[in-house]
Amino acid sequence: VAAVSAARMPFAAPGAGALLGRVIAAGRLVASADPRIVSTAEHVVVTMPAGDGTWASSGPDAMARALAGCAGQFRDGQVLIVRSGVAPGSTAQLEKMVAERGLDMDVAFCPDHGAGEPAMAGLAGAPQVVASRTARGMERAGRLLRMLTPTLLPMPPEEAELARLFANVWRYLSAAAANQMYMMASDRGLDFERIRRCLALADPGGASLPPAGFAAGPWLLGDMMRLAAASAGFPLGQAAVAVNESLPGYLVGQLEHRYDLRPLTVGILGMAFRAGTDDIRCSLAYRLRQLLANRAGAVLCTDPLVSADPVLLPLDEVLTRADLLVIGAPHPEYRGLSPRQPVADIWNLLGRGVLA
Repeated sequence: VAAVSAARMPFAAPGAGALLGRVIAAGRLVASADPRIVSTAEHVVVTMPAGDGTWASSGPDAMARALAGCAGQFRDGQVLIVRSGVAPGSTAQLEKMVAERGLDMDVAFCPDHGAGEPAMAGLAGAPQVVASRTARGMERAGRLLRMLTPTLLPMPPEEAELARLFANVWRYLSAAAANQMYMMASDRGLDFERIRRCLALADPGGASLPPAGFAAGPWLLGDMMRLAAASAGFPLGQAAVAVNESLPGYLVGQLEHRYDLRPLTVGILGMAFRAGTDDIRCSLAYRLRQLLANRAGAVLCTDPLVSADPVLLPLDEVLTRADLLVIGAPHPEYRGLSPRQPVADIWNLLGRGVLA
């Protein structure tokens, strides 16, 4: 709250800093932790933290419970718009909460674009899903979102909830398929990335196969768990979690096969859960660090964006002291590097091969 009030972005979001400065300077944005501010708004837009995914099993009433602290500030005439991914049935639970309070308040589910792209890129011009049980709720939520885009996608709330979950779960499943194939190729001493690129050129269907890499972040894993908790068994999802979560251990095993790690200092470049972010929640780079700490002589970590971890070192120091490097997050800042050390680069960011 203090950072936003001072027109300072509290996390990395390309393009957001300049916009925040403008709206704060114009007096168009006020940040507060006082729940009473909710009563002053016509549109109450709700986002939920992804957390670590563990709360997903609590079911569709999780959001209603989270809003209990400010629900007393709801009033007639407002429209409640949920932007986050939620467990199936969450919109119905919010409708029930509003009805039990006897409020004339519309409820709509208008999800953001999930984990597929940076936050600002998913706003202006991108089609927006609008879901509400009533025509008035659809009209009011749609009127707000038309400020972002002329393209609205009306859906029933239950379908919209699943659509938002399916989007992230499909990304997670696709990543698991790529990572499993990467392991198969690596077990044979072959270059998965070269195979993938040739496949994309030779077969139009192969172009959809993503690169290998750590598939993490709170929303990918969290939405997978939400869908699994709401379904009568989800063996494909369980298998995907097993594949993606095991990749750091597999990579360490590959390194141990090639090198005696005990006397070596290993440097990890990038600790965020994906490129271009400072978010370290659910980052598999930290699992990689923990595994290497038990096997290598020393582990040094760096990240040009992350400021929340006080043990991170400057890039130059890691490059100077490390005997072996691992790309933990494929930040664009690393593309131009020509390190002297061998590099474990699952994404082939440096173009030297996965293990070079």
